[in-house]
Amino acid sequence: MKSILLLPALLLISINLSASESEIEKALSLKPDIENGKKAYELCATCHLENGWGKPDGSFPVIAGQHSKVLIKQLADIRTRNRENPTMYPFTDPETIGGVQAIADVTEYISTLPPNPQPGIGEGENQELAVGLYKDNCLMCHGKNGQGNGDAFFPRLQGQHHAYLVRQMLWIRDGFRKNGNALMAEKLKPMSDEQISQLADYISRMPAPQENR
Repeated sequence: MKSILLLPALLLISINLSASESEIEKALSLKPDIENGKKAYELCATCHLENGWGKPDGSFPVIAGQHSKVLIKQLADIRTRNRENPTMYPFTDPETIGGVQAIADVTEYISTLPPNPQPGIGEGENQELAVGLYKDNCLMCHGKNGQGNGDAFFPRLQGQHHAYLVRQMLWIRDGFRKNGNALMAEKLKPMSDEQISQLADYISRMPAPQENR
């Protein structure tokens, strides 16, 4: 009986994932128009602010300077409900922000914004331990300096708010975030809440590269 009840849920996940992948593919194939992206960003600025720096308390993340491909994936995942984010649902709705071209445009514009030089950070405890945690679990995908890899859809972590990093890592570890990377979930699984907070603190202190400022 339980397996029968699971079928509709699994089918819905499959449909959402397929829709998200389709939108990502379409957005990546389009030539972005930064001027149109700037206009579309006015909607995003309501929460992420005009400079894209979000809020230090982590209620809204830094998106300025993020890889455009990463932004495309996350927006597509949110609007196809492959990532739970009720606050963002109204802002990613095609009737609000526009079609796939608008996604390509706005993400390109956001990627050109200078990153936040002073994000919200933690208490600075056990940073030596956090360095080890980062090297062993994060460096392979996100790079030595947290620069990420847009082509692989690994986000830039530099200059992100501590509180936001903590929340996302906990959600990925605990399986709440559906579109979380499976390898990342595996890496985070053995970590305590305290270790995750310390790791996030270390990441939040990584300076953004000078050329992106």
